[in-house]
Amino acid sequence: MATQQSIPQSLTVVPFPAPQQISQLELSLLISLRGRLAQLEGQVENAEQSIKTRLEKGCSVEEGDHVALLKPTNRRNVAWKAIVERLRDRLFGPGQGSRYAEKVLRRTKPTPGISLVLE
Repeated sequence: MATQQSIPQSLTVVPFPAPQQISQLELSLLISLRGRLAQLEGQVENAEQSIKTRLEKGCSVEEGDHVALLKPTNRRNVAWKAIVERLRDRLFGPGQGSRYAEKVLRRTKPTPGISLVLE
C-alpha cells in the first residue's frame, strides 16, 4: 500500500534584510585596527628580542609565576616535500616520491636556531 504524502500548498517566505551600506566609519575603524595591530606586532617582536638577548647574555629571570627560557632548535626546511612527492610519484610511480623526499631530507643539514619559550 502506497503512502501518500501531503505537500503544503503555501510556503512561508522569510524576508532577508537588505544589505546595509558600508560606512566610512567602519572603513576608518578597520584601517585604524590594522595600524594598531602592526604597532602591537612590532612591540611584541621588540619585547621578545630584548628578553631573548638578555637570556643569551646570562641574565636571570625574577622568581614568580612565569618562566622564560631559550630552547635550541634544529630545523630542516621541508616546504618543498609535498611538491616533490607528487611530481616524483607522477614521473616514476606511486610511492617513489615519498622515498625520494625522505632520502633528500636525511641528507639535508639542519639549520640551528634558538626559540624563546615563555610559560
